[in-house]
Amino acid sequence: MKKEINAHSLRKQLNRAKLFVAVILLQFGYAGMTILAKFALNQGMSHYTFVVYRNLIATLTIAPFALLFERKGRPKMTFSTFGKIILLGLLEPVMDQNLFYTGMKYTTATVTSAMCNILPALTFLMAWILRLEKVNIRRLHSQAKVVGTVVAVGGAMLMTMITGPAIGLPWTKGKSHHESVSAVVQQDHVKGSIMIAIGCFSWASFVILQAMTLKSYPAELSLAALICTAGAVEGTIVTMIMEWGNASIWAIHMDTKFLAALYGGIICSGVGYYIQGVILKERGPVFVTAFSPLSMVIVAIMGSFVLAEQMYLGRIIGAIVIVTGLYLVVWGKSKDQSPNSSDQIAPVEPMATIETSMSTSSNGFIAIEVSKVAEIDESS
Repeated sequence: MKKEINAHSLRKQLNRAKLFVAVILLQFGYAGMTILAKFALNQGMSHYTFVVYRNLIATLTIAPFALLFERKGRPKMTFSTFGKIILLGLLEPVMDQNLFYTGMKYTTATVTSAMCNILPALTFLMAWILRLEKVNIRRLHSQAKVVGTVVAVGGAMLMTMITGPAIGLPWTKGKSHHESVSAVVQQDHVKGSIMIAIGCFSWASFVILQAMTLKSYPAELSLAALICTAGAVEGTIVTMIMEWGNASIWAIHMDTKFLAALYGGIICSGVGYYIQGVILKERGPVFVTAFSPLSMVIVAIMGSFVLAEQMYLGRIIGAIVIVTGLYLVVWGKSKDQSPNSSDQIAPVEPMATIETSMSTSSNGFIAIEVSKVAEIDESS
């Protein structure tokens, strides 16, 4: 019996460890995308066509696996599910990615990644409003989630408004950004940060809607493929409207631009949506978005080496504030699961007592039950 319990607990720990490894690898993938995207945009690539190519590649990558592995278990498509998929394709592949890349043009890769740390707070806030997240303001862990949300948003504002003195790093001296003449954009950190913040709101909405859609359409691979397809079609329509008459933006060669689209399509959109869907079913939307600071750290280190981006004291302080607020939210979220688990374990002892009383004095137990029924009959 003890061996079975130990084996069961070991399997639970391994499954839990798999989720942590998956979400950490997801952040490494997002960090690489941020660096590659910034480099491609500096080379003059249109963010509109970048989004279209990324989602088109993602569709071609994930669709064969969906057809192969979910051919029999795929649920029927309903009008409600179809509408959700169309909205999902608009929220993240079109709105979030275009706003994200446009904001990145006006700021740096490090600031872009750091601003995305408000995503967990936004996700928690929206889940609370939609009653997907329980909050009891009298409890300490609920207070931590609320305070953490406010602190994270405050840190994002601090990072946007205050630059501070530059921190000279040895490897950034004598280097400059690899930008083409046509791609040079006057940096405006406030404008760029606002665009990224709106993109994060779209991303948070996407995560919550994806979690809701998986309840009625529990096929992660098929859902990821359909989202990428919808994003590619909707992104093409947006590109044709915004870049009407500019056919040159569709040209792509075997260079950094193509590599960025290929990487984003396979890793971040195709595989990323699938892994995110699996984690959403197990741990919920807040857990999925809780590891954003890891991406910020990776981008900050890689950005200083690859893009020669300058670090500033104000941004570092703002990033620390964001991380502090984030982990207040995560700590509060982790404490939510303790009462639920105790509630599930608590009823075991009374059931064992009842079974014992039935086996030792079954006649007395039956007499008690009969007397109760008799009282009810008399009163009625």
